[in-house]
Amino acid sequence: MHTNFRRRRTFALATLAAALFAGSGAFAQDKNNIKVGVSVGNGEQIFEVVKKVAAKDGLNIQVVVFNDYQLPNAALASGDLDANAFQHQPFLDNQNKARGFDIVPVGLTITAPLGFYSRKIKSIDQLPDGATVGIQNDPSNGNRALLLLQSAGLITLKPEAVKNNTATPLDVVTNPKKLKLVALDAAQLPRSLDDLTIASINNDYAEKAGLSLNKDAVIKESPKSPYANLIAVRRADKDKPWAKRLVAAYQSPEVKSFIETQFKGSLVPAF
Repeated sequence: MHTNFRRRRTFALATLAAALFAGSGAFAQDKNNIKVGVSVGNGEQIFEVVKKVAAKDGLNIQVVVFNDYQLPNAALASGDLDANAFQHQPFLDNQNKARGFDIVPVGLTITAPLGFYSRKIKSIDQLPDGATVGIQNDPSNGNRALLLLQSAGLITLKPEAVKNNTATPLDVVTNPKKLKLVALDAAQLPRSLDDLTIASINNDYAEKAGLSLNKDAVIKESPKSPYANLIAVRRADKDKPWAKRLVAAYQSPEVKSFIETQFKGSLVPAF
């Protein structure tokens, strides 16, 4: 009797240990607390809603806010973040290539149409000859700004650069107004508006500077721009359940409704 009891107890403990081990393996694949890097401004606002939706699914999101575009991928690659949500695919491709990251997209978020802004003119028709034009100094956003200038008829670019999305000021073929292109860090462009005639400013920095795409931009991209932002993770995490839960929270009806109501076309859901 006593021996049978000990055998049953040993079997029960072994079964419990196996269950705990299996559970720990599942936990290693999933987790309920993650850190997500976002850009200052509208990224913060949207993720306040994402956090609430994710919490209903038991996923707790700690939002880490960045003031530039160079740090979030470095923080993700080093393991200080689990994911980030601030960039479009061309920017990510460039960062992976230039800095040796292995970061991949797991879901789309918003399209943030790019705009050129000014404190000196009210309409692009007023742009004078020899105007100073600020563009971003990172390759993907600089290319994007030049394409927008070309779409407005202000410059033309080498077809090969347009095809490959690699345009730089060196690829300008015609410049009838003799515009002076000034490449600056994206975060510096709003602060440089007083010294520039017009400047290309990404939506999050424009919002922080009190600028509205719909009211203040003298040139703006179509909302159907191919530059949709995305949620990115390290490649090793792309199939983890928590990554799928994060994407599901962002792409929820609640978040979509908030974006459409709050930003009225200056940001557009890309999902």
